[in-house]
Amino acid sequence: MRAGGLTQDPDPSGASPVRLRPPRRADGPALHALVAHCPPLDLNSVYLYLLLTEHFSQTCIVAEDDRGVLGMVSAYLPPGRDDVLFVWQVAVHSRARGLGLGLRMLRQLLRRPGTRPVRWVETTVGPGNQASRRLFARLASQMGAPVHESALFEAALFGADAHAAEPLLRIGPLSLSAVN
Repeated sequence: MRAGGLTQDPDPSGASPVRLRPPRRADGPALHALVAHCPPLDLNSVYLYLLLTEHFSQTCIVAEDDRGVLGMVSAYLPPGRDDVLFVWQVAVHSRARGLGLGLRMLRQLLRRPGTRPVRWVETTVGPGNQASRRLFARLASQMGAPVHESALFEAALFGADAHAAEPLLRIGPLSLSAVN
């Protein structure tokens, strides 16, 4: 259901409906707090989440209900590659996990006019992040598109942070009919 430019989906638990919308500047601190409670995601500064809301609101999405932020996807179109949506982070609050919210946010984001003509979805996902790997495999399956994995950021590039490698997952090409 659409109301005032927002997408609303009923919550299967009978709670308030989940609204999907572009992020607003005031969401920055809440997005930071959400990611802080979603390991193994890398937590960035509040400033970074403020920049996402300010500069990339058309390629990011927030899910909320009457109790607050339930999830978010941060993404962008890489410079010179308007047919690629690079998904940086997908975070879902523990009270909304298992409801398919991550997939709903990604699909809604791909339907936005600002993400057309995206034909590829790219992301990096560490080998140990099985929840994210399953999410992107489901997205690829629903879109009828293959997933190709290749090396991108090896662990040594992260320096002393002892961060795992971040291989690139590339989904596509996406058909326009699968996006709608």
